[in-house]
Amino acid sequence: MVNESREDYLRTIYVLQEGADSRGIKLVDISAALNVSKPSVSEMVRKLSRAGYVKAKPYSPVFFTKKGLAKARRITHNHRVIEVFLRDILKCNLSKVHDYANRLEHAFPEEVLDRLDKFLKNPKLSPYGRLIPHNRNGS
Repeated sequence: MVNESREDYLRTIYVLQEGADSRGIKLVDISAALNVSKPSVSEMVRKLSRAGYVKAKPYSPVFFTKKGLAKARRITHNHRVIEVFLRDILKCNLSKVHDYANRLEHAFPEEVLDRLDKFLKNPKLSPYGRLIPHNRNGS
């Protein structure tokens, strides 16, 4: 469960970063996106910082490290590929696809997700029109 929570935070920060400028991501925005308390966000950001995924000082915005960006891109890739699979192959209702993908992204091994991506012919966009990151080195 700890890894799932960490991955949810990394993906959320990545998604927030997609629509933001280069001034970092505010804790209050992470809190709102995940619907968790600001103290919970602060604690997880400290853990992510100790693990080398983000750079953050108290009361300051959060920035990815190279390692963190690569991990967040991979998690986001996996999530969005699963969304495509759920919509295009399983014909799930679009209003439920994101929630289903949230649950499934933690269950699939990387090898299976790579095969799923290949099976889907490396989709470029999620069902919601967001780019699917395919570059695994974080750049």
